[in-house]
Amino acid sequence: MKTKVAVIGFGFMGMTHTANILKNSDLELVAIVNRDVANIERKLNAQSGNFAIEGIDPAKLAGVRKYSSLRECLSNEVLDAVHICVHTDLHYKMAREALEHGVHVLVEKPFTLDLEEGEELIELARAKNRVLMVAQVVRFMPVYRQLKAWVDDRTFGNLEFLSMTRFSGVPAWGQWQEKQTDFSSSGGALFDLLVHDIDFAQYMLGMPDTVKSTYWPGYLSPQDYVTASWHYDNQDVEVKVEGGNLFHASFPFQAGFMARFTEASVQFGTQQPDVIQVATHKELYTVPVGSANEGFYEQIACFYRSIAAGRNPVDCSPESALQTIELCYKHL
Repeated sequence: MKTKVAVIGFGFMGMTHTANILKNSDLELVAIVNRDVANIERKLNAQSGNFAIEGIDPAKLAGVRKYSSLRECLSNEVLDAVHICVHTDLHYKMAREALEHGVHVLVEKPFTLDLEEGEELIELARAKNRVLMVAQVVRFMPVYRQLKAWVDDRTFGNLEFLSMTRFSGVPAWGQWQEKQTDFSSSGGALFDLLVHDIDFAQYMLGMPDTVKSTYWPGYLSPQDYVTASWHYDNQDVEVKVEGGNLFHASFPFQAGFMARFTEASVQFGTQQPDVIQVATHKELYTVPVGSANEGFYEQIACFYRSIAAGRNPVDCSPESALQTIELCYKHL
């Protein structure tokens, strides 16, 4: 029997989750929740966000029921899980409602801007014996997994320096224009964009002992550009994170990393998304990596493996995602 799933929110991320649910033969998408039900078909033909969405055949959604609210969906459907793909300020309310209904929850990043709300959701999931996972997709992207493997295996010796960057123009699709008038409700670039790199670095290296940062305001929050240095007392590694969305809307998205190991340096950027460059004192060569879009499928597969196992995912626990939010606040 297939696992019955609903997608909550049908903007860019909701469509991305939908495309990857449809690719998984063990899942059945039974419902989509979007406050503007009439525009779901129109959105299928829209292009937005930082990644190209794999085409969704509208015929595959013909039998999928559409609702304008989560409450209506939960009242009419027998669900195993929901994917919450709405703006940050609705994460807590919707995740709580779904968990109270006894449904497993995959919620988009950032988990929540309120640490106490995050703790409450973790406790509620535990009490209901439901899986709660935050979609920190960079953890599942092949290129970043390769970096972590090199760090863990010491392929090039010890990691000594890591720089991670992520930039985009101010988001202007969907409801993002509303967020410019509802200043700070999304958490801005720190919590909504650079959170990817902050999360991955702490997932790979642990929580730093000291964070020194500078941040500037933009269209969405007081921290729409951030540059920071992390120090670890017991590790001989320094970390730099930098990014923001204070640029004009048409500014091209770019993300990447540079890392110095004792025996080699590596570099990756979305301008050359299929390879990592590796440099020693004697040569420069490339290592092929898979598509970043594979991360979306892999994080969803991880979520459902965790449901089958009856426990939260070890490599992407809600406690770890809440630590990322705590670390974001250290940048302020």
